[in-house]
Amino acid sequence: MFKEIKMAFSAAAGYGNLPNGNFSPIIYSKQVQLAFRKSSIVDAITNNDYFGEIANMGDSVKVIKEPEITVKAYERGTTITPQDLDDEEFSLNIDKANYFAFKVDDIEEAHSHVNFQQLASDRAAYRLADQFDQDVLGYMSGYKQSSIHGAPDTANTTTNGSVAVSTAGSDELLSSMKIDAEDFGGSAGDAVAILPRTGGATTAAPANGDRNPLTVIARMSRLLDQQNVDTNGRWLVLDPVFIEVLKDEDTRLFDADFGGSGLQNGLVLNNLHGFKVYQSNNLPAVGTGPSNTGANSSSNYGVIVAGHSSSVATAEQINKTETYRDPDSFADIVRGMHLYGRKILRPEAITTCIYHLA
Repeated sequence: MFKEIKMAFSAAAGYGNLPNGNFSPIIYSKQVQLAFRKSSIVDAITNNDYFGEIANMGDSVKVIKEPEITVKAYERGTTITPQDLDDEEFSLNIDKANYFAFKVDDIEEAHSHVNFQQLASDRAAYRLADQFDQDVLGYMSGYKQSSIHGAPDTANTTTNGSVAVSTAGSDELLSSMKIDAEDFGGSAGDAVAILPRTGGATTAAPANGDRNPLTVIARMSRLLDQQNVDTNGRWLVLDPVFIEVLKDEDTRLFDADFGGSGLQNGLVLNNLHGFKVYQSNNLPAVGTGPSNTGANSSSNYGVIVAGHSSSVATAEQINKTETYRDPDSFADIVRGMHLYGRKILRPEAITTCIYHLA
């Protein structure tokens, strides 16, 4: 719990000492870390067992890949030849860093009725977590940001280290796991135009490349099934536009009796076609984004992503939070740094879909 610390301040004539006023950096560190955890959905959908000892930018965490086992037929008298286990590893590089810094004036600290330290710490944690989510959700969907704190909007063509599977593209994903209009009778590269079922119909008659939201989600589930991805630990991240169409299709999905949980740190559904469903504003949006309507589009769309908790590894740490006196004023400056890395380990356990409104 944050403890407010008051600084002595006096304007009495002849007062010649500056107030000491240094805060304990541990207070800020705990406050920022606590608020950070409440704001990030990436921690809920990625494998973060590989934290290791992260101290500086450029550190790396070794991740051992599960070895492949060969099964052979056995007949009576067969000589058993054990295979050698492969110890292939990935390096999860800590190559991302973001920071915050704010200043609290001595007068404001002593006389304000607002706890600026807690307000600023909470906001700093939120902004760090928001950028973390934007970057990682974009990366695992095959996109990157054009600018910090912006939605991922550009196709990622830079491989982070080496690809986990030789058939993966430069974005580290498998083309066979990417859904577009071609999967539903439309043109390759066009976004799927989604629309809810109307009039209580059990089926719809959409145009080529158009589909209902539940049909798209069912296809994502099927792709993971065909890759033998474990059904436990599956997740799906949707943006508010897709969620709205899903609600139009069947509002019962979001009732408690049908698995809905209410919006709790991004979790909106406990089970939909085997997925835990999260809502986020940090998914990729290209051009005018998913709200674009009309003909199938290859330049204006949103991206949704589904996968398994083992598909992407993340390691992060708020490794520095410190306070020092501002040399140019009577104030304390508080600053902190967040280090992290991310790596796609199982591209066969990630599926994406580009879409827009029909």
